[in-house]
Amino acid sequence: MHQITDWITQRKLGSILLLALLLIVVFPLALEPFRLNLVGKYLSYAFVALGLVMLWGHAGILSLGQGVFFGLGGYMMAMFLKLEASDPISTKIQSTPGIPDFMDWNQLHELPFWWLPFKSLPLALIAVIVVPMLLAFIISYAMFKRRVGGVYFAIITQAVALVLTVLIIGQQGFTGGVNGITDLKTMLGWDIRTDSARLTLYFVCVALLFASVFLCRWIQASKLGTLLLAMRDKEDRVRFSGYDVAMFKVFAFMLAAMLSAVGGAMFTLQVGFMSPSFVGIVPSIEMVIFAAVGGRMSLIGAIYGALLVNFGKTYFSESAPDLWLFLMSALFIGVTMAFPDGLAGLWAQKVQPWLTTHRRPTGLSPRSQT
Repeated sequence: MHQITDWITQRKLGSILLLALLLIVVFPLALEPFRLNLVGKYLSYAFVALGLVMLWGHAGILSLGQGVFFGLGGYMMAMFLKLEASDPISTKIQSTPGIPDFMDWNQLHELPFWWLPFKSLPLALIAVIVVPMLLAFIISYAMFKRRVGGVYFAIITQAVALVLTVLIIGQQGFTGGVNGITDLKTMLGWDIRTDSARLTLYFVCVALLFASVFLCRWIQASKLGTLLLAMRDKEDRVRFSGYDVAMFKVFAFMLAAMLSAVGGAMFTLQVGFMSPSFVGIVPSIEMVIFAAVGGRMSLIGAIYGALLVNFGKTYFSESAPDLWLFLMSALFIGVTMAFPDGLAGLWAQKVQPWLTTHRRPTGLSPRSQT
């Protein structure tokens, strides 16, 4: 714990406090419920960006398929919420009450066995963590044990995202197809569609996000974090030192998958649906952009990157519907060209030196400084 304390006190306190001030005080007071709910949606993507900082920035492994784990986490949560919304009382018009409406439309009269655990919230929460991590283990173990890495691994993760998207759309009777799982209303009888519920979920999302930041920083400050950096820069030296490099890579990939899944679950709770449009190649690449814009070596920068990029998408799509894709492209290109290290690099290279230069020594009058 003292390593985390040192990190907070060593020129990180200001950035953490500023972020906490924005998320906990400024946004809830300044934004109307609809806009605050949008910020909560943006923060659910920040979990993916944190995972990419650990995976791409610190372990040197680029994944272009993080939408897979974001979507899995979201679907795990959506399955529980959908079953609660499909109880016999609320589905009197269905021919088979107690099953999701899309199953009824596809002439399915019995709940599939793999849906049954999602009648329980604790089991659903466990699945949100375990299922994406298990898939990440299978993929990464198979690849890294055979020393498949670099661009080849990135392409494989894209292929996994494409396969899962096609699978979800093709199995419409079990997954809701292209429409996804929609019409999510309550969690244990609590209406998640009200403004008060969305405010509560927003603060839960913020709390989990800060917990994830401190977890990642604890890993970075440990010996494991040092080995991840060494593996990124000099993989052969780490391997020749007797360490199993493949398992370190597996760990980093599983950690990123877990964080992405938590973000997906929070997205479903705050937005009220989950669809395959969040699983495929395009959203997965966008998630990498969040980390790149924020700074792929900075945990706090990744959060700002997710906020900035998603705010830009919302603002440009509302103000210039015909041009918003071009404006977003200009934003990405401009930020990466002007600030190769992202927003975190801008803060470290420009803002902090300026603050240090213009900071007046305490206890000295302006006359004594001349």
